Amino acid sequence: MEKAHASIEAIARLIELLGVGIIVTAVATATMWFLWQAVRTRDLATAYQAYRANLGRGILLGLELLVGADIIGTITSPLTFESVGLLAGIVAIRTFLSFSLETEIEGCWPWRRRDSRPESRA
Repeated sequence: MEKAHASIEAIARLIELLGVGIIVTAVATATMWFLWQAVRTRDLATAYQAYRANLGRGILLGLELLVGADIIGTITSPLTFESVGLLAGIVAIRTFLSFSLETEIEGCWPWRRRDSRPESRA
């Protein structure tokens, strides 16, 4: 049983590292893309909007992996009210950040997305 816990904990750490790596890669890639678009088109407003959306998507994907790693990591730790409460707080904060980023990227509330799509305006 001890080996199973160690394996699960290692998997959780790997997913955490992957999440952080995705965020770092997204920041670097989005920044390079922004600079290239800004120089190529000289349209800073459009390049900036794309930059924000690309940053948000990368951070959102990284946050999803971090939440998953936190949930997997709780399997290996003893369940106490404190540990479950801490996990609930972390998941709540990261979920709120994900919700906020998704709303910022899409430009509307999640429950209004269908109304804002061109094909639904017939």
